[in-house]
Amino acid sequence: MSNPDELLVDIAATVESEQSNQMSLTVVTSGAVVTGRLAPEAVWRQRVAEVLTDSDRLSPFAGVFTTDNKAQVRTEGDAAPTHLHFHVARILQGNIGIPETGGMYRVAIKDISAWTVGDFSYTDH
Repeated sequence: MSNPDELLVDIAATVESEQSNQMSLTVVTSGAVVTGRLAPEAVWRQRVAEVLTDSDRLSPFAGVFTTDNKAQVRTEGDAAPTHLHFHVARILQGNIGIPETGGMYRVAIKDISAWTVGDFSYTDH
């Protein structure tokens, strides 16, 4: 989407301003279907940093994601969000959700071609 959907930008801004992770969303981006809950960018970065810190091989990358290093909590008047930050999210492929436990995804709003409120579940049948 060359011009980001303003309604989707407003949803992302509300997630950021309310510091809430309760908004479930499903998006189509570059042919992939991503479903899960949105998180404020600072919360998402903190969680990714925690996961990386716990890894023997990837811990040096944790600092890239810390809020001290990058995004701070947005305040009114800041630029509109450009990305959605999913947690407990899955990429849907047929009747399978990848990964099963949910992952952390960052999706550019401008690249979303379709979306709906709510998340889709999948079955193992």
